[in-house]
Amino acid sequence: MKNIERVILQNLIYNEEFSRRVAPFLTTEYFHDPIEKMVFQSIQNFISIYNALPSKEAIIIDLDKKRDITEPQFKQLGDLMENLTEEENKPEFQWLLNETEEFCKDKAVYNAIMESIHIIEDKSKSQTTTAIPEILSDALAISFDTHIGHDYIEDADERYEFYHRIEKRIPFDLEYFNTITGGGTPTKTLNIVMAGTGVGKSLFLCHHAANCLSQNNNVLYITCEMAEERIAERIDANLFDMTIDNVRELPKAIYDQKLSNLQSKIKGKLIIKEYPTATANANHFRGLIDELWMKKKFRPDIVFIDYLNICASARLKNGSNVNSYTYIKAIAEEIRGLAVEKSIPIFSATQVNRGGYNNSDVGLEDTAESFGLPATADFMIALIATEELEEMNQMMVKQLKNRYNDVSTNKKFILGINRGKMKLYDVKKDEQGGLLQTNQTKETQLGVGIDGRNFDEKFSSEKKFANWSI
Repeated sequence: MKNIERVILQNLIYNEEFSRRVAPFLTTEYFHDPIEKMVFQSIQNFISIYNALPSKEAIIIDLDKKRDITEPQFKQLGDLMENLTEEENKPEFQWLLNETEEFCKDKAVYNAIMESIHIIEDKSKSQTTTAIPEILSDALAISFDTHIGHDYIEDADERYEFYHRIEKRIPFDLEYFNTITGGGTPTKTLNIVMAGTGVGKSLFLCHHAANCLSQNNNVLYITCEMAEERIAERIDANLFDMTIDNVRELPKAIYDQKLSNLQSKIKGKLIIKEYPTATANANHFRGLIDELWMKKKFRPDIVFIDYLNICASARLKNGSNVNSYTYIKAIAEEIRGLAVEKSIPIFSATQVNRGGYNNSDVGLEDTAESFGLPATADFMIALIATEELEEMNQMMVKQLKNRYNDVSTNKKFILGINRGKMKLYDVKKDEQGGLLQTNQTKETQLGVGIDGRNFDEKFSSEKKFANWSI
């Protein structure tokens, strides 16, 4: 009686459609029997080189060349190959696919559990226990992708419908942000605010969180820097339209009345969760979202993470063996992956580097710690404060990357800021100092970056950014 491994090997040789569909999802690690593993490796190598199914003879010749095979093993190989014959009555194709998919899932989970034990026993130098949930999650997510792609001609009607489908977006309460994003932030995106210390990163995040809540969205605000109560205090100031100092001085009865008035108008919920600095990663955030659904039936429409650089990576251990580019890019990729998985937009922030602190015009090269962050983000802006702007209670916004619209249109604009009330507001067009204009150059037409170069090409290695100021 043949086991599932041998059924799979048999059909990889004699069933071209099966081989084409499942070969990309099979790995040598799924075959625990050393003899079956060797046969699969031979089949895999042949398909990779010749783009065709191997014959039994080709496999036998290939295995005969191996010098590390013992005599007993070669006999076992001979017995196995003798049993791998083409059958007249092939198994039902969909059944075979389903069984193979289940086989892959079972083996992936088993391997993930063994890898997790290895990490727990501290035998892994590159991974910590925080990586275990993602390892298991990836194993459980194994699935055969049966979609073979978009046929340009045959799927034209579907494509046309896509063009005219209204994409779910969460709008801003700021005119120019809606303009540059095409009406708001889409789902499955990572959006980054960059600024120096004290310029207004957290203020921007709190203002937009309050705006999203006012639109009856469920908002999850994750803070890795300030206490939950401090974030809630800022939201109070924004929604009450009062300074933080005045909020603190409110009598309890008046405070309750203002909160009750808000509750009557707002149908969404706001959850604020604090994590210690540099301890929480995307797996913690995923677990929190799942737990909020189980316990409170709360599912966020948008998530704020304050802020990305003081999160941890689920895959990598921060230390001497991992450079800042790799580490911060890993965090960004993990958080963006969470946005895609949960079908939500995520907003976060990052610091400028030392060269950008006193700079009146920052760019992507001023991103603190890692250029890998703008390579991963869908939308990225810089908040710029000068003494002159501060005196007028204003700040400048500069687009750094924009996958939603033309980054060169309205590349810079002015926002009003009320720090006491934790509010931002639009500045009239005639008070923008001529900033609101299309400033599209040949370079910006070529790409989405500040100089038109591909982000991954520009920032992918330390050698490439060695000449940039950090």
